[in-house]
Amino acid sequence: MKRSIIFSLILVATFCLGFAFKSIITTNKNYKMKKVTGIGGIFFKCKDPKQMKEWYKTHLGLNTNDYGATFEWRDESDSTIKGSTQWSPFSETTKYFDPSTKEFMINYRVADLEALVEELKKEGVTIVDKIESYDYGKFVHIMDIEGNKIELWEPKD
Repeated sequence: MKRSIIFSLILVATFCLGFAFKSIITTNKNYKMKKVTGIGGIFFKCKDPKQMKEWYKTHLGLNTNDYGATFEWRDESDSTIKGSTQWSPFSETTKYFDPSTKEFMINYRVADLEALVEELKKEGVTIVDKIESYDYGKFVHIMDIEGNKIELWEPKD
């Protein structure tokens, strides 16, 4: 009698653990990593980047530097976290946007660049180059379905 009760309890416990394990596996399969967390920058081609930066400084008050302008902001959910978005005019002859033939490129902020690149490879997305690391973060470039080059940036905020 005791054996049948113990066996029944083990059987029920095994079933419950199996069900719990299946729920965990199913939840993880449906999990989609957070990909883009914000806009890291807007880059565009122009005839004279220096003149363009000066025009925006004079007429719109942008605090420009050699790279364009940096807009600093704080995270909405945690105001102790700072971030920035870059605005940068490039020469119309720049090769930085290649292989895209478009006049602009958007930089998106991401949370985990390595994991995202692996996921994008599995999805067949064109990865233009290898991940590069700098003091201010990691970068890689991809192409969208219309030939727009996209820069992905995992910042070190």
